[in-house]
Amino acid sequence: MSSPAEVPIPPDLLRRYSGSSPGRAWLGSLPGLVCGRLERWQLEVDLRPGQLPWNGHGGLVVPVLRAGTPAALKVAYPHDEAKVERHALRLWDGHGAVRLLESDAGTCSMLLERLDAGRSLQDVPLDAAVDVWGVLMRKLSLTPDHRPEWKEFDHVAARAEQWSDDLPADWEQLGRPFPRWLLEAALEVCQIRGAVGRRAGTDVLVNTDFHYLNVLARPEAAALPSADAATDGFAAIDPQPMIGEAEFAVAPLLWNRIRDLPRADPERGLLDRCRDFSVAAGLDAEIARQWSVAREVENALSYASRPHHGGDLARSLWVASTLAGHTLSRLPAAHDLPAPGEAAGLAAV
Repeated sequence: MSSPAEVPIPPDLLRRYSGSSPGRAWLGSLPGLVCGRLERWQLEVDLRPGQLPWNGHGGLVVPVLRAGTPAALKVAYPHDEAKVERHALRLWDGHGAVRLLESDAGTCSMLLERLDAGRSLQDVPLDAAVDVWGVLMRKLSLTPDHRPEWKEFDHVAARAEQWSDDLPADWEQLGRPFPRWLLEAALEVCQIRGAVGRRAGTDVLVNTDFHYLNVLARPEAAALPSADAATDGFAAIDPQPMIGEAEFAVAPLLWNRIRDLPRADPERGLLDRCRDFSVAAGLDAEIARQWSVAREVENALSYASRPHHGGDLARSLWVASTLAGHTLSRLPAAHDLPAPGEAAGLAAV
């Protein structure tokens, strides 16, 4: 077991946050934040000598023991998504998502049930992943009620209304990095699905970052019958919660695991994947396709604004244009596109 002073910061987290003054300040505060939560919640670090804690894009996760029971201490970089995560987890209460045991808003810290960090939906065959994701999606799609946590979430339709203004301005400012027709396809979605009238009884709690790596196995899944383990033995982590149409959640499934698409016809395979996951969760595949076009066009503009993200830009343009019905030319082949977060030497298109 490690002592609090010996909890190391993973190199990936150091690289990500050492480039700005706020990031460096947060990194410098991490040892004290971790130590404070360990003492307050009476936790013992559960790391072997030399073992690194886990980390995601925006936080440190330390395996701990609480009265001998495994748990995980998460300390997030303070940003908008991290500040609302605890509210969604409290609403889900362990049904389809990791269970929240304790939280502290001031330090952006949470104590969570410990899941199996080495077993995610990323490594599950896609036909089985469809069933798991569909079951979890149904559990997570809560209908708004009287509880105060619901007031903390932004609305998907409002985001689309904002995109109606921002996307054309960004597209012009960035030198029109892709054809106008693709921009207009995204704007049409924003105008239809972002209308005030869309905020209706179909609204649910939406996990907008619900992709394969954000679904981990529960340790007890190995002891479940195979059929139950395939659907009930997983839980979502790191949610980015909003309120709106559930179909907004499908897009990350499409821009991840592109290399698992059929080589003979990856374009058809992408549309089939959108349909299959939608059907498994009881969603409308056409609405899921529409939202995915808008989300990937917004992603493409974000990547176009950043140097050295040519591979990510190419991936977003391939997904967006394929879903919109006409795959752009002069893009790499689908199976040559980088996965999100993967270093790639592709030039910007």
